[in-house]
Amino acid sequence: MPKGPKGEKRPGDVIGAAVMVAQIATGEVEDTNKDDEGKDPAAVALGKKGGKARASKLTPEQRSEIAKNAAAKRWKK
Repeated sequence: MPKGPKGEKRPGDVIGAAVMVAQIATGEVEDTNKDDEGKDPAAVALGKKGGKARASKLTPEQRSEIAKNAAAKRWKK
């Protein structure tokens, strides 16, 4: 059985996928593919995900150092 992007089990055929969609819509099965699952609750509350949440936790000096390292790697070529 194929797995989704987060490792959840999903049907491999079209009919199986249609049946699962119908079951989720009627409430027979809980949808396991939720966007905010497994994320930092504070970041979700602020509406920040990924890089935005990380940047908000860093000090300006840390962000500057990361940017300098990234520029050095780009120009090293």
